[in-house]
Amino acid sequence: MPQTLIEKIVQKHAVGLEPGHIVQYGDFISIQPAHVMTHDNTGAVMGKFKAIGASKMANPRQPVFTLDHNVQDKSEVNLKKYAGIEAFGMKMGVDFYPAGRGIGHQIMCEEGYAWPGTMAVASDSHSNMYGGLGCLGSPVVRTDAAALWATGKTWWQVPPVTRVELTGKLQKGVTGKDVIIILCGLFNNDEILNHVLEFNGDGISGLSVDERLSIANMTTEWGALAGVFPIDEVTIAWLGNRAKFINNRGLEGVPSDSDGENGNHPRMNAQRIEALQNNPLKADEDAFYTKVIQLNLCSVTPHISGPNHVKTMTNIIDALEQNIKIDKAYLVSCVNSRVEDLSEAANTIKGQKIAAGVEFYIAAASSEVQAESEKRGDWQILIDAGATPLPPGCGPCIGLGVGLLGPGEVGISATNRNFKGRMGDPTAEAYLASPSIVAASAIAGKIAPPFEFDNQSPAGNITENEKQKSGESSVSLLAGFPEKLDGEIIFCYQDNLNTDGIYPGKYTYIDDFTPEQMSEVVMENYDPEFRKIVEKGDIIVGGNNFGTGSSREQAATSLMYKGIQMVLAGSFSQTYKRNAINNGFLVIEAPDLLSDLRKEFGNNILSVKTGWTASVYFQQALIIIGDKQYPFNPVGKAAQELIVTGGLENWVKEHI
Repeated sequence: MPQTLIEKIVQKHAVGLEPGHIVQYGDFISIQPAHVMTHDNTGAVMGKFKAIGASKMANPRQPVFTLDHNVQDKSEVNLKKYAGIEAFGMKMGVDFYPAGRGIGHQIMCEEGYAWPGTMAVASDSHSNMYGGLGCLGSPVVRTDAAALWATGKTWWQVPPVTRVELTGKLQKGVTGKDVIIILCGLFNNDEILNHVLEFNGDGISGLSVDERLSIANMTTEWGALAGVFPIDEVTIAWLGNRAKFINNRGLEGVPSDSDGENGNHPRMNAQRIEALQNNPLKADEDAFYTKVIQLNLCSVTPHISGPNHVKTMTNIIDALEQNIKIDKAYLVSCVNSRVEDLSEAANTIKGQKIAAGVEFYIAAASSEVQAESEKRGDWQILIDAGATPLPPGCGPCIGLGVGLLGPGEVGISATNRNFKGRMGDPTAEAYLASPSIVAASAIAGKIAPPFEFDNQSPAGNITENEKQKSGESSVSLLAGFPEKLDGEIIFCYQDNLNTDGIYPGKYTYIDDFTPEQMSEVVMENYDPEFRKIVEKGDIIVGGNNFGTGSSREQAATSLMYKGIQMVLAGSFSQTYKRNAINNGFLVIEAPDLLSDLRKEFGNNILSVKTGWTASVYFQQALIIIGDKQYPFNPVGKAAQELIVTGGLENWVKEHI
């Protein structure tokens, strides 16, 4: 059976598969990723790790600790927190990188943890960035990270895979950041929500690794779970240059407990690169892709994103005509603070000064990036122009440290998110752009283009492929997992029903709230009538992207405490799905059933007691209502185990 590149990578990291099982999208599987990175949230994961009774790492070479988020905070409280994480890492023998070394995602790439053709995860949404090197990077929640520390494994459902074909060549001065802003703006109706993207096409060869990392990083904002580039000559050349640099640098900075031998870097070495070059993973030619998106790079021109929304784009020429004055400019974060980015900004700004009244902040993605930028002279050009340097790491991008947007201010930033209030005051406005636009705007005092270019509309399209037809499925069921569930359907039609609607935020931090109390407030913000009509044993059918929003796990457990047997929906927020299954609560996608319910009941009533009884057969992976059948992706062994044991924490306790 043909496989995509994503399915082949997952096949390598899957554990406990039935003999002969070929991984395909939709599969629930157990995975053993090569690495799991945690940053400042390592402290929170430590708490979960200890709470489940774990005392040692299953494989100390798998976790990576990087302190990067709150590095500007020199308070006693934060320094104590950082010291505690470092001490714990040393005790467990884990690779540890202190504050000042750089942003964790950049370290994962520089130090060879995000290796092409492997899978690496992180308790951070921008782990997608590893895809720029052909590594399947995907986020996990903190409970997953603790489970990985304790057992080396967690679960994953293979998402649908979309192919993104990039053809042609970018105009001079147009960059990868412009490409991802265009993609987010052109296809801005959740077309690839919770998909994994495979980039290919003849335009790929013209994109540097720095540009690929930027594009892959912002597939998060586009809505994807990962975005992966092919393993090609550009990838191999980058690895070779990186290995040479490290050989000249020596192993200074490599954790002493790491597994290098004979003076070789444990991951970034010639032998490993040669093996990769001789046998790179590639998708099969006839692999199935749920969708195909095409973008002609020749048609890409500089655009900005925002304000306050990533998926709203404006051509830079139109933005110039709008005369958008700025107060602050930022060249920081994991998406666009690498050597090429700093050089791009320096070339734009060389010999000029920042406009009066504008503050321009710069921070390198890592200490090594800053050192190289200083060596090339780019860093000093930016400083001479009036830029304010910040330490390598996170900062303004996530609303931490100095330089945040004040009330009513306008900022232009080369970061990846411009959500309202994220970079400072909620009344401020934030735009995203390439490093050269940020630099040009800092000089002009308003959003401005860095150069002249042939202006045109971006040329892109999307095709949806018909679902693969498979024969009758039959799934082995674990002892204790139900063969069948019956329940009346409660229809909640709304798309993008968020976690605040399901479980109001005002209750989230009431630590002594009992399960019974939680069940009484469930769906309070969505529909006050919900709790009056629902009965124990009912089954909810929700709309698309059910459970979007925050990561609060109570949005799943409160429904479970109410007596709901399971939630069916057109699709789910991936974080909601992980939180539900991690707590032993079943959620299954059933888009065809959603479509039929909408035809029958419309969207006038928030919660409908339908009178329809659904019978869910797990061995056959079928929902039967009357004379209609609705197939679903089988619930695999990995998910079954979590349901039977009552959630991930109990599962971990059984495996340590």
